[in-house]
Amino acid sequence: MNIYLCSQSRRPFEFGRTHVVRPKGKHQATIVWLHGLSDKGSSWSQLLETLPLPNIKWICPTAPTRPVAIFGGYPCTAWFDVGDLSEDGPDDLEGLDASAAHVANLLSTEPADIKLGIGGFSMGAAIALYSATCRILGQYGNGNPYSVNLSAIVGLSGWLPCSRTLKSRMEGSREATRRAASLPILLCHGSGDDVVAYKHGERSAQTLNSVGFRDLTFRCYNGVGHYTVPEEMDEVRNWLTARLELEGLRA
Repeated sequence: MNIYLCSQSRRPFEFGRTHVVRPKGKHQATIVWLHGLSDKGSSWSQLLETLPLPNIKWICPTAPTRPVAIFGGYPCTAWFDVGDLSEDGPDDLEGLDASAAHVANLLSTEPADIKLGIGGFSMGAAIALYSATCRILGQYGNGNPYSVNLSAIVGLSGWLPCSRTLKSRMEGSREATRRAASLPILLCHGSGDDVVAYKHGERSAQTLNSVGFRDLTFRCYNGVGHYTVPEEMDEVRNWLTARLELEGLRA
């Protein structure tokens, strides 16, 4: 179990069990996949194991159990505290940084020739997108350096944390703009989502595009709620295969 301490409050973040799905073919990429609110890593590792992506190693951690404002302070697994499942709510920078650092730590021991990515569903997608902004800015929200070189980001039914300050943080940084332009992002959202409304996913995509994320794909699934469907996972498979230049079962 990994524990991260915030220097200001010294509040511990105790992460749960991590589940790993080993590649069935030649290992070309490693992706950390993050579950949604009140879920666990094993829920997604079982699904990802069935995807025909033999060159990917999947790492599925479990979030800390903590009081969550949207549930009136009731504790559940959550990557950060949240009072509103959208970009409109207050941002728990301490929680966001701790979870992004946990993900970066999981990727830091991968071989140098392996492409690295982060994906997630709902709140997990929020951490994936937050990690993308940390990557292009070269630092976490608290100013500590972010050094993981990401090659792909996938967000399903999620939103972009800290969207209100992203543009101002990027202003004047040519390096951040260059990194944003070269980082592929796939966002998928159901039009019938009644948990994280479709408009929040669409707005997050617009914000990312406006600050320079040029290789961004946004897919809408008509009538789909806050869950995944086979067509969506097919899109994820095809997109990852193309963006990460995966070989399939040939090696």
